Amino acid sequence: MKSPDTDARFLHELLDRFRGERAGQAAGYTPEAPGTDQDSFAIALASVDGELVSAGDDRHPFTLQSISKPFIYGLALDRFGREAVHRKVNVEPTGEAFNSIIELEEDHLPYNPMINSGAIAMSALLHHADPRRSGAAIMEMFGRYLGRTAQLHPNTDLSLEGGHRNQAIAHLLRHFEVIGDDIDGALQLYGRQCTVALDVRELALMAATLANGGVHPRTGVRALERTHLRDVLTLMFTCGMYDSSGNWAYSVGLPAKSGVSGGILAVVPGRMGLAVYSPRLDAHGHSVRGVEVFKAWSAAWGLSMFEPAGGEAGT
Repeated sequence: MKSPDTDARFLHELLDRFRGERAGQAAGYTPEAPGTDQDSFAIALASVDGELVSAGDDRHPFTLQSISKPFIYGLALDRFGREAVHRKVNVEPTGEAFNSIIELEEDHLPYNPMINSGAIAMSALLHHADPRRSGAAIMEMFGRYLGRTAQLHPNTDLSLEGGHRNQAIAHLLRHFEVIGDDIDGALQLYGRQCTVALDVRELALMAATLANGGVHPRTGVRALERTHLRDVLTLMFTCGMYDSSGNWAYSVGLPAKSGVSGGILAVVPGRMGLAVYSPRLDAHGHSVRGVEVFKAWSAAWGLSMFEPAGGEAGT
């Protein structure tokens, strides 16, 4: 960060620059979709010192959707350890779409925990270990990242979560004995994690918690064990943007995760968390404006992890 006033001006410049971008279409199946203007647009950054700057529709609520995946993966690592977790999921990028039905490697494990099959495997691992408390446990975990009590979007109906495609993925995972018998329970937990509600400011603070070694920069509460931070950030970098992760690494160069609600977060380790919200999506399921904002932001501030020493920086 530079100064709050300077940063605020820069965020407003990004809003003005990309507000006219109207490519893509908002997803119509998220809980907040009926009441959302698909041209909503907000940007935020939070430093590891707890400073928060935002612009645009920064109080507009949306749901985490797939942005929840790295946080659930981190919870599983903290709960069970690397060896147990990676008996259920691998760590390889995939060229398939995030909801592909063929997301399993030759050993029948999901390629990584950032795609639907891997995320469902993580939800099943948590659910089957403690069916009675798994829902409360993930809400408590999200509360540590948000700095407040986590809540589901009021339009959430977990009885409808999962959908036929995720049901098919879950049954395939059960066939190969990656997950246990309670498929409905695992998918309900997966639906719960996807429908946690927040705004772009809170999304930036979640990213800043990862940037701050797993500790929330305002509350001081640890949300992720430091020993597992590298695992989460590595898979966000290599797999967090699905089948466009290579392009993201080349053009932005930061660990990131997107969701079909229109949110994207990115982590600048040791410095700050960044977030953009805009519901219009591209073919990969990413916010169209969000991707363009991050490309411009990374270039202007020299944020890429591979930026040569002495490049322009945002601090």
